[in-house]
Amino acid sequence: MKNPLHYQFSDYDCGPTSMQNAISYLFPREEIPPEILRNIMLYCLDCYSAEGVAGKSGTSCAAMMFLSNWLNGFGKTGQLAISAKYLHGENVYLDDTSYINDALHRGGAVVVRLFLDEWHYVLLTGAENGIVYMFNPYYREEPFEEKEVVLVTDKPDRYNRIVPEEMFNREVLELYSFGPEEGREAVLLFNEKTKLSEEKTIEYFI
Repeated sequence: MKNPLHYQFSDYDCGPTSMQNAISYLFPREEIPPEILRNIMLYCLDCYSAEGVAGKSGTSCAAMMFLSNWLNGFGKTGQLAISAKYLHGENVYLDDTSYINDALHRGGAVVVRLFLDEWHYVLLTGAENGIVYMFNPYYREEPFEEKEVVLVTDKPDRYNRIVPEEMFNREVLELYSFGPEEGREAVLLFNEKTKLSEEKTIEYFI
């Protein structure tokens, strides 16, 4: 059985929440070992605020890279059929030639860093026909001024936003943009038991 995806508890835990949501999206809860959840929280929320308060600036890119490497290593132990790959910089974009689109078409989940008033982590769970299915862990009830962004409430185990693909690729710091190339970041995650092979999906030239 898979649980609904969940929302962050504070203004700061979008990183660990999105990583936990990726695990919940990919695996039945009966398969998820507690060590995964413990270490996600252990490695995230590593940034200090200007006042020196731990965690009040969320999760760093370095922590996400370390966590993705740990998850990939954990998968190799055979305790959970998970694999992970960390992307940064010019490799983080969306179109038919991207690693992100390839992962989504092969049944994977992708945690990305983007702009939402400030830097923020969300989960991508699908992409088709120029739109992306996204679960934003920051709870919101009001519709967006940007009419192209659709608020969704009836897909709790998959997504709560539908966003045009082109919004992500912008370098300007606006709603859901990846921003400047040097600060871009993504973590690709797969359940190796359900991951589609390249032969079973559209051919991509990466």
